[in-house]
Amino acid sequence: MNNAPVIVWFRQDLRIADNAALLAASASGQPVVALYILDDETPGEWRIGGASRWWLHHSLASLKADLDGLGTELILRKGHAAHVLKDMVSQTKATAVHWNRLYEPYAIARDKALKADLQAMDIDVSSYNASLLFEPWSAKTKTGGPYRVFTPFWRNCMRELDAPEHPKEAPRKLTSPKDGPASDTLDSWHLLPTRPDWAGGLADQWSPGSKGASARLGRFLDEAAGGYKEARDMPGVDGTSGLSPHLHFGEISPRHAFWAAKSHADKHPAQTTSVDKFIAELGWREFAYHLLYHFPNIPTDNYQDKFDGFPWRDDAEGLAAWQKGMTGYPMVDAGMRQLWQTGWMHNRVRMIVASFLAKHLMVHWREGESWFWDTLVDADLAANAASWQWVAGSGADAAPYFRIFNPMTQGNKFDPDGDYVRKYVPELAKLPNKYLFSPWTAPEGVLDQAGVVLGTDYPRPIVDHSDARERALCGYSEIKKAS
Repeated sequence: MNNAPVIVWFRQDLRIADNAALLAASASGQPVVALYILDDETPGEWRIGGASRWWLHHSLASLKADLDGLGTELILRKGHAAHVLKDMVSQTKATAVHWNRLYEPYAIARDKALKADLQAMDIDVSSYNASLLFEPWSAKTKTGGPYRVFTPFWRNCMRELDAPEHPKEAPRKLTSPKDGPASDTLDSWHLLPTRPDWAGGLADQWSPGSKGASARLGRFLDEAAGGYKEARDMPGVDGTSGLSPHLHFGEISPRHAFWAAKSHADKHPAQTTSVDKFIAELGWREFAYHLLYHFPNIPTDNYQDKFDGFPWRDDAEGLAAWQKGMTGYPMVDAGMRQLWQTGWMHNRVRMIVASFLAKHLMVHWREGESWFWDTLVDADLAANAASWQWVAGSGADAAPYFRIFNPMTQGNKFDPDGDYVRKYVPELAKLPNKYLFSPWTAPEGVLDQAGVVLGTDYPRPIVDHSDARERALCGYSEIKKAS
């Protein structure tokens, strides 16, 4: 029996079930070094943000407990991942390294070079897919190129590609090396905020880790899946899965979510349409990675280069008001405050607030992308970039690119009882629904009765909707003429 260890390099796959790299290491019969590296160097400007660091702390604590139960320790190291991993190979005399693939451009470049370096050291290196239902290069158009529109992409995945594998169980036991390497302590990484500790709302909302992920999926299927098709657009209703951060950190595999949903639909045929809609949302995640893989500059560059000539505005005051949830548009402000309080925002509202920044204020979508990157617990490079460009109009599948969300009509349609706005903009809680999404239209008597003084208790709109819409349309007209 070979007593030399093998290394499993954990990344965005912080789970022990359905983890291809961990299962392959276990199958070798050799001692396993389970390693996580906090690499703030390779990602450059995409070093993980504050909310994600909070999540990572708790997710690693959960993974450590799970690995302890299997008989091995989670080794924590910090630094440039390529350097740390090569040092770990030398230190442990490991004969093989296993990891699950990442698809961010900086990770692809690092991993390709690292694999070549390790193989030159006579180390076996194996990589696997544990993050996606389908590899991002799998779906191809009839001409062999990448898809640029979601619907035909997902149709191809569902009809032409092999069905995703069923999830595999965790290994029952792992063996640790006799003299294992030393580990950093999780607390020494200072991932949690302290001065100030702004994470109270996150802790109330979330349970990071595999157990939390499985519980959330089960609760969604039991309580909300049947009404998902309609309720997913209603931010005042608990109608979405809330799985996005768990999927990003790999605490649950997309295969697990996919097949659990399929099984639920088989048992509850009347819910099939809604469940299929949920599965299609998993497809949107796949499409975002498809785009990032084939167009690796989308986090920084306009996907449609005609938008390079769009007259973006430098509006520091408007950006700050948007970030603080003080724009004077209650539906926008509710979303931005939900983000700050919970580290998450309902997807319908993400579209509303993104449209407001990029189209009402004409502030570049990259400013919004950057803010979301720091404040979202589910900050994901592929989804963040693709979604911001889609709303801004510069991205793939973004027709009509000149669509401008009206925050008042969106509020009336998707928060008809005002529950969402009243929760996150409590200073307007006593306003009647008629004026809740446009408080500046309320008569003075109504404002008095609701205890609202505009400009004091709640801001007046920082921009007039009609004027802003016209200004944005003029901007779109300019790039249309130039294209």
